[in-house]
Amino acid sequence: MRIVPILLFVLCLVMFVLNILGLMNLFPRIITLPLLFLTIYMFIYSIFYRKAFRGFRGFR
Repeated sequence: MRIVPILLFVLCLVMFVLNILGLMNLFPRIITLPLLFLTIYMFIYSIFYRKAFRGFRGFR
């Protein structure tokens, strides 16, 4: 599970380069912007979700 945030970070870098290409009108911006924000969201979610409190298991 530790490899997932690393892969998402690399994917964020790739999407950032693709977004730069979109800003130079080499690739459609309507595709690059949602992909960039989606990968940034998934990266941040994967970092902070595993530290969430999930309750007491077997408490009852």
